[in-house]
Amino acid sequence: MKAVLCKQFGPPDSLVVEEVASPRAGPGEVVVSMKAASVNFPDVLVIQNKYQFKPPLPFSPGSELAGVVKEVGAGAHGFKPGDKVMAFTTYGAFAEEVKTEASRLIPLPEKMDFVTGAAFLLTYGTTDHALRDRAALAAGETLLVLGASGGVGLAAIQIGKALGARVIACASSEDKLAVCRSHGADATINYAAEDLRERLKALTEGRGADVIYDPVGGPYSEPAFRSIAWRGRHLVVGFAAGEIPKLPLNLALLKGAAIVGVFWGDFARREPQRFAASVGQLTKWFAEGRLKPHVSQTLPLEKAADALKLMAARQVKGKLVLTAG
Repeated sequence: MKAVLCKQFGPPDSLVVEEVASPRAGPGEVVVSMKAASVNFPDVLVIQNKYQFKPPLPFSPGSELAGVVKEVGAGAHGFKPGDKVMAFTTYGAFAEEVKTEASRLIPLPEKMDFVTGAAFLLTYGTTDHALRDRAALAAGETLLVLGASGGVGLAAIQIGKALGARVIACASSEDKLAVCRSHGADATINYAAEDLRERLKALTEGRGADVIYDPVGGPYSEPAFRSIAWRGRHLVVGFAAGEIPKLPLNLALLKGAAIVGVFWGDFARREPQRFAASVGQLTKWFAEGRLKPHVSQTLPLEKAADALKLMAARQVKGKLVLTAG
């Protein structure tokens, strides 16, 4: 089978595509024939040894996929060969066949194709955990989404609207903001061309946002947090801008506000019952037509390096998905 391999840490161009032996399922494990695997920002970091999880070399990057169960190991209950599934893997998804723990598999919902399935679980799971569990976003509140045209950003717009919030989307260009509006954003801010604080003040009559969804970090976190509403919640989701900001803690005091961490991977591992409930809600919303991943591009598995370069350059709107035969 073909696999994209990281043999030494480095930029996307250091990846290679090679023929390797098919994996075999051990106890509690399942082998999945990958049909589609989406590209996420942590994939860019993990191949450069810049992510909190550091897999042993050599490894295949890729943290989520959809496909068909090929083999089931002893004690791996709930699945059988031929089942259509989606899975979150941390790494390993950029290969024609992927071995992972059965606990990381979710049945592919009816009427969801493989490309959509590959683009669904990580972004919507992270965002549902953030908005409902960590922030307790309520109907009528204002949600500010930074980096809103990316995969998790668009998921935040859609889930925010499903919860009855007013959603203000922030991105760095008008074409990105057009995508945000097409997915339900009530208002937009071009933070490359407008003053974020002044525009947010105008849009909220000086009150600020109740919840800030921040997968970007860098130069936008502090001005957004300075404009947060009383009792606001600033969700720390990631640092796509590269820089981890240092927020002055007196701002939290003055606004009675909370800085809230979002670590979906550990949530899924530590709280399996709540994780299952979250997935149940997400698949219900999908069936109702409230959630729809925006897949802007698909590429063959062999083009994984090109896909990761697009992600690193922040040129992906929504999700980019790799496909296998």
